[in-house]
Amino acid sequence: MLSAASWRAVMDGLPKHFGTDASVDADTAREISAFLERNAGRKRETAPLTRITETRWFVKEHDEVPAAAWKRPAIKSAANCAACHRAAEQGNYEEHDVRIPR
Repeated sequence: MLSAASWRAVMDGLPKHFGTDASVDADTAREISAFLERNAGRKRETAPLTRITETRWFVKEHDEVPAAAWKRPAIKSAANCAACHRAAEQGNYEEHDVRIPR
């Protein structure tokens, strides 16, 4: 979902990845980076994004979710996919399986 430039920005920021040190050794970083760049999205961004939740696709797909829902204790943020997408851990994000916690 992110462009190659965005994935490079994510990988460059691993020591401070959303408040966590997600650093990996150099060989692993090269392997992950190569995979991400090979499979990157083709859309161009005006500036690299480091959050999938900032992409136009994500915003469009979630436009019906009220802003207050993201702040509910059971959800906490848009990055918590599994809060609403009950089969997210299996890679299933089908809309008919979504349940937004109250």
